[in-house]
Amino acid sequence: MDSEQRKHALALIQQALPELDWTLHAPKVKRLSRDFHWFSPVLKRLLEDKQADAVVRPRSEEELRLLVKTCVQHQLPLILRGGATGNYGQLVPLEGGILVDMTGFNQICELVSGVVRAQAGIRLAEIEMLTRPSGWELRCMPSTYRLASLGGLYGGGFGGIGSINYGPLGAPGNVLSVKVMTMEAEPRILHIPAPQALLLHHAYGSNGIVLEVELALAPVHQWIERLDVFDDFTDALDYADAFARSPGLVKRQLALFAAPIPSYFSHLNGNYQASQHAVISVIAQESEGFCSHLLEKYRGHSAVRQSAEEACEANASLMEYCWNHTTLHALKIDSTLTYLQTAFNYTNYRQQIIDMADLFGDEVISHIEFLRDNDGNITTSGLQLVRYSTEERLNEIMDTFRNNDVKINNPHVYQIEDGKQGEIKPEVVSVKKCLDPKGLLNPGKLRGWDVRDTLVLDNDPLLLTDRYQ
Repeated sequence: MDSEQRKHALALIQQALPELDWTLHAPKVKRLSRDFHWFSPVLKRLLEDKQADAVVRPRSEEELRLLVKTCVQHQLPLILRGGATGNYGQLVPLEGGILVDMTGFNQICELVSGVVRAQAGIRLAEIEMLTRPSGWELRCMPSTYRLASLGGLYGGGFGGIGSINYGPLGAPGNVLSVKVMTMEAEPRILHIPAPQALLLHHAYGSNGIVLEVELALAPVHQWIERLDVFDDFTDALDYADAFARSPGLVKRQLALFAAPIPSYFSHLNGNYQASQHAVISVIAQESEGFCSHLLEKYRGHSAVRQSAEEACEANASLMEYCWNHTTLHALKIDSTLTYLQTAFNYTNYRQQIIDMADLFGDEVISHIEFLRDNDGNITTSGLQLVRYSTEERLNEIMDTFRNNDVKINNPHVYQIEDGKQGEIKPEVVSVKKCLDPKGLLNPGKLRGWDVRDTLVLDNDPLLLTDRYQ
């Protein structure tokens, strides 16, 4: 569908649904059609001229149902938007269409002991604000938790703070179910339990409209946030590794930053020297006493310490220097930087980290996050900063990591299979065929859809027939 055809279809949809909350002003539509894909100079170039034709903010499931029904009737693409904190261009429309602002769906639907069910547009910080008084908090969340939505985390996120205990969001037991709306002429509402629910996870909203997510929660602790510094990179790495491998130390976050990354944390400058390496940790108050022994053993020094309550009052949590917030802080200082996303091997990540740091020197600067993988193994994920020169050199760097048995989750591509998923997954395409048979949800992001006729697809990937018999 070309731009004139989309313009005509949009006019008909607006005429049919005038009561919806529409945004049509082109500059605002363009702004809302952006996420943080500009972290990548490659994606910035590829997606610069892409935007929606209009934005609409439904206020109820009924408004959304009418919009979906009318979009299917006129074959106009539909793209979901949460907090727009993603880094892969996941919400940037490749073929125009209507961008659906889901932030009106922002309610807690149910909160029982250890479980929360909430609408997709609610911000993650709001979930915690409502669950903590009853003794529960999120198991994992990105560093952008103040702005990121639950649906955005589910559609394009990985894990983050808390993953040192519970692994990524997709690890068994974290997600319990999702509620979705189909992209059909007569939209259906489906309740899909795990594990089938995870077929919509990290699919950029391309194979179903997620309305609600049900999550298992973690017990609340009184957290202490620390930034400790080291003169030697290996000492910092070994301190973080020992911290991670101490099962009795109750922790929520653990990250390692090679110099000069800590110097990019401009609000913290003055607490340490620019040449020092740093470890940020979030540890339970009852466990913090053990930190002094570990620091002494690995020749470290305390630079910043604050309680979670102090951090909240000052609006300055150290958690917001971790994960991909690190990249944002660095880019504010040096706009020529970009980043990688790497997954080290749990059996020898320490040596891999050292080898890659030695091999690239100051061209690729180590930022390492400690977490558990889907099988419970302690491992590390890198969000290294890269001194960008050319796309060719960037690809050479990623190939070198791969050749050293370090997996790359390429953040410089916008199709799902080329990044995190790594391959075309027929089961994910099967879900799209089931829930979005016309291929109108976020078109162009799921490469497998374009080759669906060559795949062996399951007609009932979500086990809907068995469930509703």
